[in-house]
Amino acid sequence: MTTASIHPRDALFDADEVATALPVCDHYCGVEARMRKSLELQAELGPVFDVTLDCEDGAPIGGEREHAQMAAELAMSAANRFGRVGARVHPIDHPSFADDVATLVGRAGSRLAYLMVPKPRSLADVERACIEIDRQSRVQQLVRPIPVHALIETHGALRDVSAIAAHPRIESLSFGLMDFVSAHRGAIPASGMSVQGQFTHPLVVRAKLEISAACHSFAKTPSHCVVTEFIDADAIAVAATRASREFGYTRMWSIHPNQIKPIVEAFAPSAAETDLAIEILRAAQAADWAPTRHRDTLHDRASYRYFWQVIERAWRTGQPLPVEVRAAWFPPA
Repeated sequence: MTTASIHPRDALFDADEVATALPVCDHYCGVEARMRKSLELQAELGPVFDVTLDCEDGAPIGGEREHAQMAAELAMSAANRFGRVGARVHPIDHPSFADDVATLVGRAGSRLAYLMVPKPRSLADVERACIEIDRQSRVQQLVRPIPVHALIETHGALRDVSAIAAHPRIESLSFGLMDFVSAHRGAIPASGMSVQGQFTHPLVVRAKLEISAACHSFAKTPSHCVVTEFIDADAIAVAATRASREFGYTRMWSIHPNQIKPIVEAFAPSAAETDLAIEILRAAQAADWAPTRHRDTLHDRASYRYFWQVIERAWRTGQPLPVEVRAAWFPPA
C-alpha cells in the first residue's frame, strides 16, 4: 500500500486523536407518540440526527419501569432503522436508575447507540454509572460496550469536567443549561436560559467553553444545550451556528422536530467549504501527505487535519459529496 492510498483519517491522526463521528443533532423525546414520530422522521431524513428516548423526564411518576420497557421495545424494533437510537436514564442516585439500566441493557443492549446519564455531581458519579452499565452488559454477554454520554449540569460535574471527559467509557458530554442556571439559586437571571442570554452571560459562557475544551482535549464529542424557542427557526439557526462556529460544539440537542433541520444545516459546512477541503485533501493524498500549495497558500498535515474534519462533517450532515469521494473515504459499513 502506498501512502497516497492510505485513508486520510489513518494518515493524519493517531488513534487517540479520533473522536467517534456522531450525528450533529441529538433529538430528545419522552412521550411514546413523539418517540414514534421522531423515528419516522429519522427514517425519512437518514441518520443525520440521533433519537434519544427519554426515560428521565419522559417517565410518569410511578410508571418508570413500564416507560423504560416501552423505550427498550422501540430501540429493538424495526423503527430503529440505522441503529442511532439511545436513551436517557434517571440520575445515579434516583431509585429508578438501576432498573432503567437493567431494563434497557437487558432488552435492547445490542441495539442502543448510547446511554445518557444526567446530573452527575462528580467524576465518582460517572464512574458508578459506568460500572453499573458495564455490569449489566456483562450479565447480558454483550460484545460491544454501550457508549456512555453524560450531562454536565451541576457545579461538581463542571469542576470535574476534564476528568469526566478523560474517562475511557465516555463518548460525549452535553451541557444541561436549565439545571445549571437553576443551581445558581437565582444569581443567573432567567435571561441566561434564553436564546440570546445563554451566549452572553459570563457564567453560562464559562461553562460552555470549559465543557467544549475538555471534550476536545480528550477526543470526545461536545454536545450543545437546548434552545427552548422551537417556533422561530431563525433563532434556532443562529444559536446552532454560534454553538458550532464560536463555542466549538460538534453536536446539539433538539427538543422539537422543528429544530432538527435548522441544527443540521447550521452544523453543516457550506458547499464552498466542502469543495475547497476536497481539493486540498486530494492534492495532499496525491503528494503522499507532504506539504502542498493551493491558490498561493501552503498547506501541511496541520491544515490537512482541519480540512479532513470539514469533509467528515459534510458527510455526517448528509451533504452531497462526489461519488468517488464517498466510495474512497466513506465506503458502506
